[in-house]
Amino acid sequence: MTTSTLFAPLTLASGEVIKNRFLKPAMSEVMGDKSHRPTQQLINLYRHWAEGGTGLLITGNVMIDSNALGEVGNVVIEDESNLGWLRTWAEAGQQNGAQIWVQLNHPGKQSPRNVSQHPVAPSAVPMAGANSFAFNDPRELTINEIHEIVRKFVRSAEIVKKAGFNGVEIHAAHGYLLNQFLSPHDNRRSDEYGGNLTNRMRILVEIYEGMREAVGDDFSIGVKINSTDFSEDGFSEADSLTVIKQLSELGVDLIEISGGNYENPEMIKTTGGAFFVNYAAKVKAQIATPIAVTGGFKTAAGMNAAVADGATEMVGTARVLALVPDLPMQIRSGQFQSIDLDFLSTGIKSLDGKIGSMIGLSYYEMQMARIATGKSVRRTTNAWIPLSFSLRKQGLSILIPQRN
Repeated sequence: MTTSTLFAPLTLASGEVIKNRFLKPAMSEVMGDKSHRPTQQLINLYRHWAEGGTGLLITGNVMIDSNALGEVGNVVIEDESNLGWLRTWAEAGQQNGAQIWVQLNHPGKQSPRNVSQHPVAPSAVPMAGANSFAFNDPRELTINEIHEIVRKFVRSAEIVKKAGFNGVEIHAAHGYLLNQFLSPHDNRRSDEYGGNLTNRMRILVEIYEGMREAVGDDFSIGVKINSTDFSEDGFSEADSLTVIKQLSELGVDLIEISGGNYENPEMIKTTGGAFFVNYAAKVKAQIATPIAVTGGFKTAAGMNAAVADGATEMVGTARVLALVPDLPMQIRSGQFQSIDLDFLSTGIKSLDGKIGSMIGLSYYEMQMARIATGKSVRRTTNAWIPLSFSLRKQGLSILIPQRN
Protein backbone atom coordinates (compact mmCIF):
# COMPACT_ATOMS: atom_id res chain seq x y z
CA MET A 1 0.00 0.00 0.00
CA THR A 2 1.28 3.45 -0.88
CA THR A 3 0.56 6.24 1.59
CA SER A 4 2.11 9.07 -0.42
CA THR A 5 -1.23 10.93 -0.44
CA LEU A 6 -1.09 11.27 3.34
CA PHE A 7 2.28 13.01 3.10
CA ALA A 8 1.38 15.56 0.43
CA PRO A 9 1.44 19.19 1.65
CA LEU A 10 -1.75 21.24 1.93
CA THR A 11 -1.82 24.98 1.20
CA LEU A 12 -4.53 27.03 2.92
CA ALA A 13 -6.11 30.32 1.84
CA SER A 14 -4.06 32.07 4.53
CA GLY A 15 -0.93 31.03 2.64
CA GLU A 16 0.15 28.61 5.39
CA VAL A 17 1.38 25.21 4.18
CA ILE A 18 0.66 22.14 6.32
CA LYS A 19 3.35 19.56 5.61
CA ASN A 20 1.07 16.51 5.51
CA ARG A 21 -2.55 15.43 5.94
CA PHE A 22 -2.37 14.25 9.56
CA LEU A 23 -4.40 16.28 12.05
CA LYS A 24 -4.17 15.97 15.81
CA PRO A 25 -7.64 17.26 16.67
CA ALA A 26 -8.46 18.92 19.96
CA MET A 27 -8.61 16.62 22.95
CA SER A 28 -9.15 17.29 26.62
CA GLU A 29 -5.64 17.19 28.02
CA VAL A 30 -6.53 18.84 31.39
CA MET A 31 -2.91 19.93 31.86
CA GLY A 32 -3.45 23.57 32.75
CA ASP A 33 -2.40 24.67 36.23
CA LYS A 34 -4.61 26.26 38.90
CA SER A 35 -4.06 29.65 37.27
CA HIS A 36 -5.17 28.20 33.89
CA ARG A 37 -1.68 28.46 32.40
CA PRO A 38 -0.10 25.83 30.14
CA THR A 39 2.23 23.62 32.16
CA GLN A 40 5.59 22.16 31.22
CA GLN A 41 3.81 18.81 31.00
CA LEU A 42 1.46 20.17 28.33
CA ILE A 43 4.35 21.72 26.41
CA ASN A 44 6.21 18.40 26.50
CA LEU A 45 3.16 16.57 25.13
CA TYR A 46 2.90 18.83 22.09
CA ARG A 47 6.61 18.54 21.44
CA HIS A 48 6.21 14.73 21.37
CA TRP A 49 3.37 14.97 18.85
CA ALA A 50 5.25 17.45 16.67
CA GLU A 51 8.38 15.30 16.68
CA GLY A 52 6.18 12.29 15.85
CA GLY A 53 5.39 13.75 12.45
CA THR A 54 1.85 15.16 12.65
CA GLY A 55 1.37 18.11 10.29
CA LEU A 56 -1.27 20.09 12.21
CA LEU A 57 -1.74 20.04 15.98
CA ILE A 58 -4.91 21.62 17.35
CA THR A 59 -4.79 22.26 21.09
CA GLY A 60 -7.55 20.97 23.32
CA ASN A 61 -10.38 23.08 24.58
CA VAL A 62 -8.72 26.39 25.47
CA MET A 63 -11.28 28.65 27.12
CA ILE A 64 -11.78 32.36 26.48
CA ASP A 65 -13.07 33.15 29.98
CA SER A 66 -11.73 31.90 33.33
CA ASN A 67 -15.28 32.11 34.69
CA ALA A 68 -16.55 29.64 32.07
CA LEU A 69 -14.55 26.42 32.23
CA GLY A 70 -15.28 23.08 30.62
CA GLU A 71 -13.41 21.19 33.33
CA VAL A 72 -10.63 21.42 35.87
CA GLY A 73 -7.30 21.75 34.08
CA ASN A 74 -8.46 23.93 31.16
CA VAL A 75 -6.00 26.48 29.83
CA VAL A 76 -7.57 29.95 29.53
CA ILE A 77 -6.42 32.72 27.19
CA GLU A 78 -8.16 35.97 28.10
CA ASP A 79 -5.25 38.38 28.56
CA GLU A 80 -1.49 38.57 28.03
CA SER A 81 -0.44 37.59 31.56
CA ASN A 82 0.79 34.15 30.42
CA LEU A 83 2.31 35.23 27.11
CA GLY A 84 5.71 33.71 27.92
CA TRP A 85 4.23 30.28 28.61
CA LEU A 86 2.11 30.52 25.47
CA ARG A 87 5.16 31.33 23.34
CA THR A 88 6.99 28.30 24.71
CA TRP A 89 3.96 26.12 23.93
CA ALA A 90 3.79 27.46 20.38
CA GLU A 91 7.50 26.78 19.80
CA ALA A 92 7.18 23.20 21.08
CA GLY A 93 4.27 22.52 18.74
CA GLN A 94 6.23 23.78 15.72
CA GLN A 95 9.11 21.32 15.98
CA ASN A 96 9.79 19.12 12.97
CA GLY A 97 7.87 21.49 10.68
CA ALA A 98 4.51 21.05 12.42
CA GLN A 99 1.86 23.73 12.77
CA ILE A 100 -0.01 24.36 16.01
CA TRP A 101 -3.40 26.05 16.27
CA VAL A 102 -5.29 26.92 19.44
CA GLN A 103 -8.87 25.74 19.69
CA LEU A 104 -10.90 28.51 21.37
CA ASN A 105 -14.07 27.57 23.20
CA HIS A 106 -16.81 28.57 25.62
CA PRO A 107 -18.65 25.65 27.26
CA GLY A 108 -22.04 27.28 27.73
CA LYS A 109 -24.22 24.91 29.73
CA GLN A 110 -21.68 22.10 29.27
CA SER A 111 -19.75 23.43 32.23
CA PRO A 112 -19.89 20.75 34.97
CA ARG A 113 -21.12 21.72 38.41
CA ASN A 114 -17.71 21.02 39.96
CA VAL A 115 -16.44 24.11 38.07
CA SER A 116 -19.62 26.14 37.47
CA GLN A 117 -22.54 26.72 39.80
CA HIS A 118 -24.31 29.04 37.36
CA PRO A 119 -23.64 28.09 33.71
CA VAL A 120 -25.02 30.18 30.86
CA ALA A 121 -26.59 29.22 27.54
CA PRO A 122 -28.56 30.73 24.65
CA SER A 123 -31.73 29.65 26.48
CA ALA A 124 -32.42 28.13 29.89
CA VAL A 125 -32.63 24.55 28.61
CA PRO A 126 -31.19 22.00 31.08
CA MET A 127 -28.83 19.22 30.08
CA ALA A 128 -30.50 15.87 29.33
CA GLY A 129 -29.27 12.32 28.94
CA ALA A 130 -27.06 10.03 31.01
CA ASN A 131 -24.53 12.77 31.80
CA SER A 132 -27.04 15.40 32.95
CA PHE A 133 -26.47 14.69 36.65
CA ALA A 134 -23.06 16.39 36.39
CA PHE A 135 -24.41 19.79 35.26
CA ASN A 136 -26.39 22.59 36.88
CA ASP A 137 -29.28 24.14 34.97
CA PRO A 138 -28.20 27.15 32.87
CA ARG A 139 -29.59 30.65 32.67
CA GLU A 140 -30.21 32.55 29.43
CA LEU A 141 -27.56 34.99 28.23
CA THR A 142 -28.43 38.66 27.78
CA ILE A 143 -27.70 40.47 24.53
CA ASN A 144 -24.88 42.41 26.20
CA GLU A 145 -23.35 39.18 27.47
CA ILE A 146 -23.44 37.71 23.96
CA HIS A 147 -21.63 40.77 22.61
CA GLU A 148 -19.02 40.40 25.37
CA ILE A 149 -18.47 36.73 24.49
CA VAL A 150 -17.84 37.73 20.86
CA ARG A 151 -15.27 40.28 22.06
CA LYS A 152 -13.58 37.68 24.25
CA PHE A 153 -13.21 35.23 21.36
CA VAL A 154 -11.65 37.97 19.22
CA ARG A 155 -9.31 39.12 21.98
CA SER A 156 -8.15 35.56 22.61
CA ALA A 157 -7.36 35.10 18.91
CA GLU A 158 -5.24 38.28 18.96
CA ILE A 159 -3.23 36.94 21.91
CA VAL A 160 -2.80 33.55 20.22
CA LYS A 161 -1.32 35.25 17.16
CA LYS A 162 0.97 37.42 19.33
CA ALA A 163 2.23 34.29 21.08
CA GLY A 164 3.39 32.83 17.75
CA PHE A 165 0.85 30.10 17.07
CA ASN A 166 -0.05 29.42 13.43
CA GLY A 167 -3.82 29.76 13.78
CA VAL A 168 -6.97 29.26 15.82
CA GLU A 169 -9.94 26.95 15.57
CA ILE A 170 -13.36 28.17 16.69
CA HIS A 171 -15.13 25.33 18.49
CA ALA A 172 -18.75 25.26 17.30
CA ALA A 173 -19.33 21.52 17.81
CA HIS A 174 -19.90 18.89 20.50
CA GLY A 175 -22.63 20.73 22.36
CA TYR A 176 -20.55 23.66 23.60
CA LEU A 177 -21.86 27.23 23.54
CA LEU A 178 -21.63 27.99 19.82
CA ASN A 179 -23.18 24.62 18.98
CA GLN A 180 -25.93 25.46 21.48
CA PHE A 181 -26.65 28.66 19.57
CA LEU A 182 -26.84 26.69 16.31
CA SER A 183 -29.22 24.09 17.74
CA PRO A 184 -32.98 24.85 17.77
CA HIS A 185 -33.27 22.48 20.75
CA ASP A 186 -30.94 24.62 22.86
CA ASN A 187 -31.60 28.01 21.28
CA ARG A 188 -35.19 29.13 21.84
CA ARG A 189 -34.52 32.85 21.72
CA SER A 190 -36.84 35.25 19.92
CA ASP A 191 -34.30 38.05 19.31
CA GLU A 192 -31.64 38.47 16.62
CA TYR A 193 -29.66 35.50 18.00
CA GLY A 194 -32.49 32.98 17.83
CA GLY A 195 -35.25 31.65 15.61
CA ASN A 196 -34.20 31.04 12.00
CA LEU A 197 -30.80 29.62 11.10
CA THR A 198 -29.43 33.01 9.99
CA ASN A 199 -30.03 34.30 13.51
CA ARG A 200 -28.81 31.14 15.21
CA MET A 201 -25.49 31.31 13.36
CA ARG A 202 -25.11 35.06 13.94
CA ILE A 203 -22.76 34.75 16.94
CA LEU A 204 -20.47 32.37 15.03
CA VAL A 205 -20.33 34.70 12.03
CA GLU A 206 -19.64 37.71 14.26
CA ILE A 207 -16.82 35.86 16.00
CA TYR A 208 -15.20 34.83 12.72
CA GLU A 209 -15.53 38.29 11.14
CA GLY A 210 -14.21 39.94 14.30
CA MET A 211 -11.24 37.61 14.41
CA ARG A 212 -10.43 38.06 10.73
CA GLU A 213 -10.43 41.84 11.09
CA ALA A 214 -8.18 41.57 14.16
CA VAL A 215 -5.61 39.02 12.95
CA GLY A 216 -5.54 39.63 9.18
CA ASP A 217 -5.76 37.34 6.18
CA ASP A 218 -2.41 35.61 6.68
CA PHE A 219 -3.35 34.00 10.01
CA SER A 220 -5.29 30.73 9.77
CA ILE A 221 -8.80 30.47 11.22
CA GLY A 222 -10.59 27.13 11.26
CA VAL A 223 -14.00 26.09 12.53
CA LYS A 224 -15.02 22.78 14.08
CA ILE A 225 -18.68 22.03 13.44
CA ASN A 226 -21.09 19.14 13.85
CA SER A 227 -22.44 17.31 10.84
CA THR A 228 -25.47 16.76 13.08
CA ASP A 229 -26.32 16.65 16.77
CA PHE A 230 -27.93 13.21 16.29
CA SER A 231 -31.12 14.63 17.80
CA GLU A 232 -34.51 15.05 16.14
CA ASP A 233 -34.89 18.68 17.21
CA GLY A 234 -31.20 19.62 17.21
CA PHE A 235 -28.71 20.90 14.64
CA SER A 236 -29.43 18.94 11.46
CA GLU A 237 -27.30 17.90 8.49
CA ALA A 238 -29.17 20.40 6.31
CA ASP A 239 -28.47 23.19 8.81
CA SER A 240 -24.83 22.14 9.04
CA LEU A 241 -24.37 22.27 5.29
CA THR A 242 -25.90 25.75 5.13
CA VAL A 243 -23.61 27.05 7.88
CA ILE A 244 -20.54 25.45 6.31
CA LYS A 245 -21.27 27.03 2.93
CA GLN A 246 -21.61 30.44 4.61
CA LEU A 247 -18.31 29.95 6.47
CA SER A 248 -16.61 28.96 3.22
CA GLU A 249 -17.89 32.09 1.49
CA LEU A 250 -16.58 34.20 4.38
CA GLY A 251 -13.08 32.76 3.92
CA VAL A 252 -12.54 30.21 6.71
CA ASP A 253 -9.26 28.34 6.10
CA LEU A 254 -10.23 24.84 7.31
CA ILE A 255 -13.50 23.22 8.38
CA GLU A 256 -13.30 20.24 10.72
CA ILE A 257 -16.36 17.98 10.71
CA SER A 258 -17.42 15.96 13.72
CA GLY A 259 -20.74 15.40 15.48
CA GLY A 260 -22.67 14.77 18.66
CA ASN A 261 -22.60 16.35 22.11
CA TYR A 262 -22.62 15.21 25.73
CA GLU A 263 -26.28 14.25 25.39
CA ASN A 264 -25.60 12.23 22.20
CA PRO A 265 -21.84 11.65 22.32
CA GLU A 266 -21.19 10.23 18.87
CA MET A 267 -17.78 11.92 18.85
CA ILE A 268 -16.55 9.73 21.72
CA LYS A 269 -17.98 6.36 20.65
CA THR A 270 -15.63 3.70 19.36
CA THR A 271 -17.00 2.19 16.15
CA GLY A 272 -15.58 0.97 12.88
CA GLY A 273 -14.90 3.31 9.97
CA ALA A 274 -14.71 7.08 9.87
CA PHE A 275 -17.95 8.56 11.25
CA PHE A 276 -18.30 11.54 9.00
CA VAL A 277 -16.53 10.74 5.73
CA ASN A 278 -19.77 10.35 3.76
CA TYR A 279 -21.06 13.70 4.99
CA ALA A 280 -17.73 15.35 4.24
CA ALA A 281 -17.97 14.13 0.66
CA LYS A 282 -21.34 15.90 0.33
CA VAL A 283 -19.81 19.08 1.74
CA LYS A 284 -16.78 18.97 -0.54
CA ALA A 285 -19.00 18.82 -3.58
CA GLN A 286 -20.30 22.29 -2.71
CA ILE A 287 -17.34 24.24 -1.28
CA ALA A 288 -13.68 24.85 -2.06
CA THR A 289 -12.53 25.19 1.57
CA PRO A 290 -10.38 22.27 2.76
CA ILE A 291 -12.15 19.77 5.02
CA ALA A 292 -10.81 17.76 7.94
CA VAL A 293 -12.71 14.70 9.18
CA THR A 294 -12.22 13.54 12.76
CA GLY A 295 -13.31 10.25 14.23
CA GLY A 296 -13.13 6.54 13.54
CA PHE A 297 -9.86 6.23 11.59
CA LYS A 298 -8.06 3.13 12.83
CA THR A 299 -6.18 1.86 9.78
CA ALA A 300 -3.47 3.37 7.60
CA ALA A 301 -5.37 2.15 4.53
CA GLY A 302 -8.57 3.90 5.64
CA MET A 303 -6.77 7.16 6.33
CA ASN A 304 -5.07 7.08 2.95
CA ALA A 305 -8.25 6.19 1.09
CA ALA A 306 -10.20 9.06 2.66
CA VAL A 307 -7.69 11.57 1.28
CA ALA A 308 -6.92 9.80 -1.99
CA ASP A 309 -10.63 9.42 -2.82
CA GLY A 310 -11.21 13.13 -2.22
CA ALA A 311 -13.55 12.70 0.76
CA THR A 312 -11.38 14.94 2.95
CA GLU A 313 -8.12 16.90 2.83
CA MET A 314 -7.05 15.93 6.36
CA VAL A 315 -7.65 13.00 8.70
CA GLY A 316 -8.10 13.64 12.41
CA THR A 317 -6.95 10.81 14.67
CA ALA A 318 -7.35 11.92 18.27
CA ARG A 319 -7.44 8.70 20.28
CA VAL A 320 -5.02 6.87 18.04
CA LEU A 321 -2.44 9.64 18.54
CA ALA A 322 -2.96 9.37 22.29
CA LEU A 323 -1.87 5.73 22.00
CA VAL A 324 0.63 6.09 19.14
CA PRO A 325 2.08 9.64 19.37
CA ASP A 326 4.44 9.05 16.43
CA LEU A 327 1.69 7.64 14.20
CA PRO A 328 2.72 9.48 10.99
CA MET A 329 6.32 8.31 11.30
CA GLN A 330 5.15 4.75 11.92
CA ILE A 331 2.88 4.85 8.87
CA ARG A 332 5.63 6.25 6.69
CA SER A 333 8.02 3.49 7.77
CA GLY A 334 5.38 0.77 7.41
CA GLN A 335 5.32 -0.05 11.14
CA PHE A 336 1.66 0.87 11.62
CA GLN A 337 -1.16 -0.84 9.76
CA SER A 338 -4.11 -0.75 12.18
CA ILE A 339 -5.14 -0.49 15.81
CA ASP A 340 -8.03 -1.74 17.92
CA LEU A 341 -9.14 0.78 20.52
CA ASP A 342 -9.80 -0.45 24.04
CA PHE A 343 -13.31 -1.04 25.39
CA LEU A 344 -13.26 -0.16 29.08
CA SER A 345 -15.61 -1.53 31.70
CA THR A 346 -16.00 -1.28 35.46
CA GLY A 347 -17.70 -4.65 35.43
CA ILE A 348 -20.93 -2.95 36.54
CA LYS A 349 -23.23 -2.47 33.56
CA SER A 350 -25.37 0.29 35.12
CA LEU A 351 -22.26 2.28 36.11
CA ASP A 352 -20.74 1.85 32.66
CA GLY A 353 -23.94 3.27 31.16
CA LYS A 354 -23.90 6.29 33.45
CA ILE A 355 -20.25 7.32 33.30
CA GLY A 356 -18.89 5.33 30.36
CA SER A 357 -18.22 8.39 28.22
CA MET A 358 -16.39 10.12 31.07
CA ILE A 359 -14.29 6.99 31.63
CA GLY A 360 -13.36 6.95 27.95
CA LEU A 361 -12.20 10.56 28.06
CA SER A 362 -10.25 9.93 31.25
CA TYR A 363 -8.50 6.92 29.74
CA TYR A 364 -6.98 9.02 26.97
CA GLU A 365 -6.20 11.89 29.34
CA MET A 366 -4.26 9.35 31.38
CA GLN A 367 -2.32 8.21 28.32
CA MET A 368 -1.47 11.78 27.35
CA ALA A 369 -0.18 12.43 30.86
CA ARG A 370 2.12 9.42 30.53
CA ILE A 371 3.45 10.58 27.14
CA ALA A 372 4.07 14.07 28.54
CA THR A 373 6.22 12.67 31.35
CA GLY A 374 8.24 10.39 29.09
CA LYS A 375 6.44 7.17 30.04
CA SER A 376 5.11 4.56 27.66
CA VAL A 377 1.38 4.24 27.02
CA ARG A 378 -0.37 1.90 29.47
CA ARG A 379 -3.25 0.13 27.76
CA THR A 380 -5.99 -1.59 29.75
CA THR A 381 -9.68 -2.50 29.65
CA ASN A 382 -10.10 -1.94 33.39
CA ALA A 383 -12.19 1.22 33.71
CA TRP A 384 -11.35 1.69 37.38
CA ILE A 385 -7.85 2.85 36.50
CA PRO A 386 -8.92 5.87 34.38
CA LEU A 387 -11.86 6.48 36.75
CA SER A 388 -9.40 6.85 39.61
CA PHE A 389 -7.29 9.19 37.44
CA SER A 390 -10.37 11.33 36.70
CA LEU A 391 -11.42 11.52 40.35
CA ARG A 392 -7.96 12.74 41.30
CA LYS A 393 -8.14 15.41 38.58
CA GLN A 394 -11.77 16.53 38.73
CA GLY A 395 -12.92 15.59 42.25
CA LEU A 396 -15.71 13.46 43.70
CA SER A 397 -18.43 15.97 42.90
CA ILE A 398 -18.59 14.76 39.29
CA LEU A 399 -20.13 11.51 40.54
CA ILE A 400 -22.60 12.85 43.10
CA PRO A 401 -26.01 13.93 41.71
CA GLN A 402 -27.19 17.27 43.09
CA ARG A 403 -30.70 18.70 43.33
CA ASN A 404 -31.16 22.21 41.99
